[in-house]
Amino acid sequence: MDRFHAITAFARVVESGSFARAAERLGVSVSSVSRQVSDLEAHLDTRLLNRTTRRLSLTEAGQAFYERCVQLLADLEEAEVAMTAASIVPRGTLRLTCSASFGARHLAPAIAAFMARHAQVRFDVELSERVVDLVDEGFDLAVRVGETGSQNLVGRKIGTTRLVCCAAPSYLARHGEPGKPEDLVAHVCLTYEYMPTRNVWQFRDRQGRERNARIAGPVHANNGRFLEALAAAGVGIVREPDFIVGPDVRAGRLTPILCDFEPPPLPIYVVYPSRRHLSAKVRAFADFLVERFANAEWGLAAAAKRSAVKRKA
Repeated sequence: MDRFHAITAFARVVESGSFARAAERLGVSVSSVSRQVSDLEAHLDTRLLNRTTRRLSLTEAGQAFYERCVQLLADLEEAEVAMTAASIVPRGTLRLTCSASFGARHLAPAIAAFMARHAQVRFDVELSERVVDLVDEGFDLAVRVGETGSQNLVGRKIGTTRLVCCAAPSYLARHGEPGKPEDLVAHVCLTYEYMPTRNVWQFRDRQGRERNARIAGPVHANNGRFLEALAAAGVGIVREPDFIVGPDVRAGRLTPILCDFEPPPLPIYVVYPSRRHLSAKVRAFADFLVERFANAEWGLAAAAKRSAVKRKA
């Protein structure tokens, strides 16, 4: 048994979810892949995969072995493309996940700029609001707002964001502007699925005291840009990160409110599984995001200031 080919076959089966797709990726027959995995299990005297007619799943031992295999293959790939550490060239497919709102508006331009520098890197991107298990699902990294998601992940801060409460000028003309968080109980608020508390918005005054407001409204959704669009149409008040509402605030379609009660900024991280040796593609892209977003203000500060002055005039 060629252990390297057997390990490679096993890893591709796990990543592809079937022997047939793994065989296609490797350019060999399905029977060859099946035999290599069976020989590997016999060599280890351990079952790595549970096989049924409908699906494959890793055993507990298989999961632990797969994580080691992924690291081994990644290290070998780096060793093959570099004579020294200084000559490592980022290459291969980078699998990453990010929220749809941040991904479409900010990550896509960043990827385009990165690809202009590193033509040998390809991207496989999942835009999702759920917290993806990077190791279980085979992702290289994620961009996350707030918590990194696991103690087993390395998080590098790439920027910060502020939660901004805002509404369309037409809504404020009809309903008036709330002067303090507690006034929101009398307003139409648009709620977001992944907020820590669905019907409570948490604020903080200038003295650092928490000011919680109970809120309710006719629309609840799992996408911030969807709620932003409803707010811009005058449906109600929305509370979303500045990287989402920034364009509508700058264009005057949304007006920031309750600016004296903003909570502290939230960090934005690029996160990846904790490994002793990072692949060149992950390291290069993480460094790039740190550089690109470190000083990003999302363009809201000046727009919010102009809006406040206009309302006071």
